[in-house]
Amino acid sequence: MTLSFAILSIVILIFSIVVHEVAHGWMANVLGDPTAKLSGRLTLNPLPHLDMVGSILLPGFLILTGSPILFGWAKPVPYNPYNLQGKLAELKVAIVGPISNVLLAIVFGLLLRAGITPELTEVFTYGVYINCALAIFNLVPIPPLDGSKILFELLPDKAMAVRESLERSGFVLVIAFVIFGWPLISPLIYGLGKLIIG
Repeated sequence: MTLSFAILSIVILIFSIVVHEVAHGWMANVLGDPTAKLSGRLTLNPLPHLDMVGSILLPGFLILTGSPILFGWAKPVPYNPYNLQGKLAELKVAIVGPISNVLLAIVFGLLLRAGITPELTEVFTYGVYINCALAIFNLVPIPPLDGSKILFELLPDKAMAVRESLERSGFVLVIAFVIFGWPLISPLIYGLGKLIIG
């Protein structure tokens, strides 16, 4: 892996994560909660979103070491669920993040078809697959991932106690899934990527 490809890969990863988080904040704002807007997080400027470990150090280490698994995060965009209006509002806020990554994967797929240099082909292919990975991984129903918010929005209110219990150990569960459960979603990631690339 060349240094230039590693740098471009990190840039694409950060941009994709930022778009994902801004999508959450944008939908929350549409549904009546201006928390993200008031905190200056409805911006594609990456600086307000960056987490030094999750956005730069960890992804950089994984890319440079040739890891088959790429893992990273940004600071979550804040929103207040009690301000949201309409049915299934929290589900809508949650699902728009993965949808934004699927749309970005499609954009990178279209760029691949534009007749570009071999170097950019590799970069844009990475853009397709990293966005497919972000979309599908975030749909896993483990707190704090979007899939858990979607699932618990569809479950009865009595499941809230289970949700709160899982959220207390959510980060550990996510790390465990990345280590042990990644093979379960890898076929979905590569299948969606191949479908987009054609």
